[in-house]
Amino acid sequence: MGSLPELTAGRLLSSWRLDVPALLLVVLLGGLYAAGVLRLARRGEHWPVARTAAFALLGLGTLTAATMSGLAVYDRVLFWPAAVQNVLLDLVAPLGLALGDPLGLALRALPEGPAGRLRRAMTGRVVRLLTFPLVSTALVLATELTVYFTPYFATALRYGPLHDLMYLHLLLAGCLFVVPVLTGEEALPAWCTHPVRAALVFLDGIVDAVPGVVVMTHGTLIAGAWYLHHAPSWAPDVHHDQQLGGGAMISIAELVALPFLLAILVQWARTERARNVVLDRRLETDLVPVPQPAGPDLVRPWWETEDSEVARRLRQQGPG
Repeated sequence: MGSLPELTAGRLLSSWRLDVPALLLVVLLGGLYAAGVLRLARRGEHWPVARTAAFALLGLGTLTAATMSGLAVYDRVLFWPAAVQNVLLDLVAPLGLALGDPLGLALRALPEGPAGRLRRAMTGRVVRLLTFPLVSTALVLATELTVYFTPYFATALRYGPLHDLMYLHLLLAGCLFVVPVLTGEEALPAWCTHPVRAALVFLDGIVDAVPGVVVMTHGTLIAGAWYLHHAPSWAPDVHHDQQLGGGAMISIAELVALPFLLAILVQWARTERARNVVLDRRLETDLVPVPQPAGPDLVRPWWETEDSEVARRLRQQGPG
């Protein structure tokens, strides 16, 4: 690692290091997404620019910043950059990827055969179990707690491949909840309507703050032996460093909950508008007036049209 200069805001923004596995993942995801958008464009179909921007900037951009920016440069000498890294991978990057709707893009861009296989995979038992809202929320919480309160994190600091595996683990755990709630309706139960999803996102925002609270208030140092040994002379007290990391985790978790909830509410409003348009068209069709006989038929007396004994006698008697 060598001796790192004191971390400042400027160095946090200007310091970068290459992480080859992370870069390959970013290139792979970006290339597949771009290929899908181009395939739709060749067919004359439009894909929303906002979705592409969310996927590229908020999704892949956050993934890049978490694994290769100043956070990655200083994550082995300070705890709080590592904590910010992990929460970005667990919460922010999955939100950006989900807002890009990669599953919807794949279903539209792929040929019928592969698209059908993807749809069947999305509705399979394993995927339905892992993405069941309460299960996926529990998995995200369990992942964060496992990272910090088992030897997982301390070991990952020593071994680079395990560190990259931890990155991927956090990203996938976050995607299990966010992607289905925002885009993968096929994998969700029928009762998981937009009001229910909004409630689940609100609950998830509370749950996501739990690891940060535990980290900030935990009396025992997390990976304490590592950070005590590698902390530079300019670093804050290790206990204070851990408190900073926990506070950053809480802040980011609560900040992410707001746009996540807003995205669900926007989807809900769009769904209701589309449903109302369909209902209005159906009502217009059902309420088209039935053509009625013209002229005197509208005012003929009942005995001239009714086929009863009394009516027949009245017709036989003639006028008057």
